[in-house]
Amino acid sequence: MIVDAHAHWGPWFFSMETGSLALNRALLDRFGIDVQVVSAIEAITYDPVSGNAALEREFANADDPRLRGYVTIDPRDLAAAERDLGRLTRPRWVGVKIHTHYTATPIASGAMRNALRLATDAGLPVLVHTWGGDVVDLADQAAAIDGACLIAGHMGANAWRLVPDARRRSDRIWFEPCWSQPEAHRIRWVLDAIGADRLVFGTDATLIDPSVTFGAVHAARLSDSERAAVMAGNAADLLGL
Repeated sequence: MIVDAHAHWGPWFFSMETGSLALNRALLDRFGIDVQVVSAIEAITYDPVSGNAALEREFANADDPRLRGYVTIDPRDLAAAERDLGRLTRPRWVGVKIHTHYTATPIASGAMRNALRLATDAGLPVLVHTWGGDVVDLADQAAAIDGACLIAGHMGANAWRLVPDARRRSDRIWFEPCWSQPEAHRIRWVLDAIGADRLVFGTDATLIDPSVTFGAVHAARLSDSERAAVMAGNAADLLGL
């Protein structure tokens, strides 16, 4: 089984194929992905409310049980976030997505803590975009919020060597490794440092072709038990799949 815990639907402002969830579904077929959890690009880059609603309509039209959703929220508008969290529920919507840069909300800020607490109170894990040293800040937030389940998207990207430090700060943080510029031996190094129970597979599709992360994972030469945990088990447990 393969669970892609970090994916998207909709047009980016980068140059690539975009369209309906048919593109996501084609990638699921091509790579043998059993479940893919997506957030709406419109919700991330422009307006969470309209973007979440657009993804809701896509789900209704596609009606594919392999596709699940992240409710994208903006820490600057928690009233709107609370309304969407009350409306968009399981089993289709299994987590929350927060992008720190597009919302201009640093991970270490009080506004971010309030947003993470809101999602935690709703009983949902949160995938948070991390890039650089803020992967450690996310661990500090996880340690400060009772019951939080936080996933560090990109596991800090070029700051991936900080992952062991982040892991030591909290037992409520997991790490997701997709990155457009993967460095050699990165995933194996992280696994050896923190163990296989803290890594969840994600591709960043449709922004990045899934082959990038699949190749990086293949290069890590996972054992059978590591593969079962990283490729599906950890995400399934976190997201309640």
